[in-house]
Amino acid sequence: MVHSAAIQDRDGAKLVFFKAAALFPTITLVWADGGYAGKLVEWLQRWCGWVLEIVRKLEGQVGFQVLPKRWLVERTFAWLGHSRRLSKDYEELVENSEAMIQIAMIRLMLQRLGQPPRPKQRQ
Repeated sequence: MVHSAAIQDRDGAKLVFFKAAALFPTITLVWADGGYAGKLVEWLQRWCGWVLEIVRKLEGQVGFQVLPKRWLVERTFAWLGHSRRLSKDYEELVENSEAMIQIAMIRLMLQRLGQPPRPKQRQ
């Protein structure tokens, strides 16, 4: 879900959770970064019974280090960045941005479906 930059991320997350709860009722666990800590954790638990787990820096971490689960989001952003239309914020309407994200992910899935299967690696 795409929302206006005028909406605080934690408030925008509530909009995402409202939409996701209707589409994916079997969700039980959600991962988020430290920006979503605080009242949102309790709100999500009360509202739909989901657990919001905050992925934090590793203890004693110095400099950049890939965090568990966090790389999934960063990798997805990188995939989206390969689409020229998504490389910058060109859209005026958030609905157009959402549509372009869906088109980019459909294109990625179709490319992968069209590739021959990779041989299994020996262990």
